[in-house]
Amino acid sequence: MSFLELKNIHKSYFLGKEEFPVLKGIDLSFEKGEFVSILGESGGGKSTLMNIIGGLDRNFSGDVLINGNRLDHQQEKKLDVYRRETIGYIFQSFNLINYQTNLENVETSLNMTTLSAAQRKQRAMELLDKVGLGDHVHKYPSQLSGGQKQRVAIARALAADPDVMIADEPTGALDSVNTIEVLELLEQIAQEGKLVIVVTHSQAVADYGTRILHMADGKIDEEKNLKDKFEVSSNPDRLVSKPLSASSIWDMAFDHLKYKKLQNFLIIMGSAIGIFSVILFLGLGNGIKGYINDQVSSLANPNYPTVIKNTLDDNDATNNERMQATTQAAATNYSSTVFSDSVIKKINNVKNVSKAYQGYQFNNAVFKYGDVQSQAGTQVQTWSSAYADKIIKAGHKPSADNEIVIDKTFAQKANKNWKSLIGKNISYTYVAYDQNNQAVPVTSTMKIVGITDGGQAGTIFATTFAGMKQDLVKAKAITEANYLTLKINDTQNVKTAVNAVNKIKDNGKRVAVAISVGSILDTINTITSLASYVLAAIAGISLIVSAIMIIVTTYMSVSERTKEIGVLRALGARAKDIRGLFTNEALLMGIISAVLGIVTAYLAQFAMNSALYGLIKFNIVQVSIGNVIFAVVIALIIALVASFVPSRRAANLNTIDALAAD
Repeated sequence: MSFLELKNIHKSYFLGKEEFPVLKGIDLSFEKGEFVSILGESGGGKSTLMNIIGGLDRNFSGDVLINGNRLDHQQEKKLDVYRRETIGYIFQSFNLINYQTNLENVETSLNMTTLSAAQRKQRAMELLDKVGLGDHVHKYPSQLSGGQKQRVAIARALAADPDVMIADEPTGALDSVNTIEVLELLEQIAQEGKLVIVVTHSQAVADYGTRILHMADGKIDEEKNLKDKFEVSSNPDRLVSKPLSASSIWDMAFDHLKYKKLQNFLIIMGSAIGIFSVILFLGLGNGIKGYINDQVSSLANPNYPTVIKNTLDDNDATNNERMQATTQAAATNYSSTVFSDSVIKKINNVKNVSKAYQGYQFNNAVFKYGDVQSQAGTQVQTWSSAYADKIIKAGHKPSADNEIVIDKTFAQKANKNWKSLIGKNISYTYVAYDQNNQAVPVTSTMKIVGITDGGQAGTIFATTFAGMKQDLVKAKAITEANYLTLKINDTQNVKTAVNAVNKIKDNGKRVAVAISVGSILDTINTITSLASYVLAAIAGISLIVSAIMIIVTTYMSVSERTKEIGVLRALGARAKDIRGLFTNEALLMGIISAVLGIVTAYLAQFAMNSALYGLIKFNIVQVSIGNVIFAVVIALIIALVASFVPSRRAANLNTIDALAAD
């Protein structure tokens, strides 16, 4: 029984419906130790026959048997294994991978064996030394002569210890000296017990073998034995094949990335700029929200929400609409904006409300100290625990009926030594309303006991509820409170309590509008987040551009590396390995872009915070881990999506066509 047999092999090509037979019933047998030359002119079917023997061509009729076992050419996975274990290819144009060193080219075939990394390197070194290139292992193919390239190709073909060596015009691109060297190597391979099949149109090359098969017009028309086949010794230590490992695919992707470093660097920079911008804008949004929260929290205690009277009959109106309506009613129907004892009682009974403190607030006060007068429309109000103690910059909060705190800006206008105003008296007037909603002037004189700085919240002039009530009584104005401050038992319960107060009804109508610092911050944060997301989305356009660049680059890479794809498939790489090669390269670009973008974003954060901290005493850029993860995930998704079509195009290339590509 022969090692390799071909039985009744027929192959035709079709142009439309017209058939062109190429192989017309080939019956051949081969043994290990033979050096068989298939001789003939171009177009005789030699290469087609080799593609069938090598497991590259699946569309033919007839049988190929290995050790008596039929090779099923319809099962692609079995053909991959067959090429890995049985076939070694030597090409006329060498087909070395240009971005790998000579050592790495040989190791590519060994990567599809079970050898360890150290063993693969050792065997590759031994094979290169065997073909006379021991001093050129770390050179690239571009640094070698044609004869040296072919010897690297022979070493690669031998690497996985195949049974059959197929050489397609192996000396076609060589001079006479290199031709003899290559033929001697092939003869040596046959002597070691391999089956060597050489396709050639040169009689001199054919005469070097043990047998010549002359092929013309799709048939073997002459067979000639030149000498006996070489003796075959048993070789129990055969290498065990396996699919190309994931680590090898990553290594190849990284090697090509380095080889095309300038082109890939530009793409990576474009992606990195997009990632940096997205992270920075998200971090800026975080910082602005944090700054606002800090500023508001420094002025107001979150455990003390404010409540005003609801004047709208529409129970479906929003809090903002109710607040606006109450503000307008204060000037036209003031009595509708004050709280009755029954409503205050209902609010006091709400779960988690410890106490409802009554207060006044009027927006048309005028303060005078000596010749200095406050702006028209200054607000005077009751001091409440909702104010944070830190807003008092000198003195203390009011407690007695005749005590008041005034705004720092006003104090500075009144006296450069503004703290000296503490203990002095200040007079002020404002307009209140009587029971008939008629305006009545209220005049008062109070002792300054503290000076406040409301910052972004504005000026704060505040006295006690009892003190303001006495003045309202003297002016015969309405004395019911026009706002309440609620003490909530726990910060975690503020939102629940506020919602409960907003649902209280009297005669089917909601009676109050409760607003907490948290509610205000939620609104501000929502607006800030929206703005930062919009800016991040705009910055993300550069990621879309980089995705298009990755698609174009990967497509170009598939075109440029078509022959490499064919070589890898001929060596036994699976379609999924080819797909992974291009996908991994795109992912590497995404990962490197992400790292560069993240590092740049953190550097920008440091620079901006250092520059602005002295001005606002706050780190305005706060990049979170979530922002980083989001940006990285987006970058990787874009890289994956960008590589999807090109990588599948590469995996679906016909191996024969890929090897024939220019």
